[in-house]
Amino acid sequence: MNKGRKVSGGKYIRNRKKKSYETRGQKKVTKLGEEKRKTKKVKGGNKKTYLLQSKFVNVKEKNKTSKTEIKNVLETPSNRFLARRNIITKGTIIETELGKVKITNRPTQEGNINGILVE
Repeated sequence: MNKGRKVSGGKYIRNRKKKSYETRGQKKVTKLGEEKRKTKKVKGGNKKTYLLQSKFVNVKEKNKTSKTEIKNVLETPSNRFLARRNIITKGTIIETELGKVKITNRPTQEGNINGILVE
């Protein structure tokens, strides 16, 4: 039997095309490297900035925030293979000059990396 055909031989015709918000692109990941961002038009005429690469993190200590360079990605609790590829997601533990830092936001959604010190 032919693919995309009814039993009677007629064609299946889609009632409409997909809208732009229904289409799926590739999954965006934030990697360790030189700063690289992209902006995308989203629903409502707004713009969303997402981070593709970064080597700096905003680390929040007790009552002070400082921008620090990322040395290495140590572990990712959600998927251990992401740490091997130096991919930064929420919950990832990274190594910085200040010590171990846990990422507290979603870099691909917000366009920057924030974290807190882990002892």
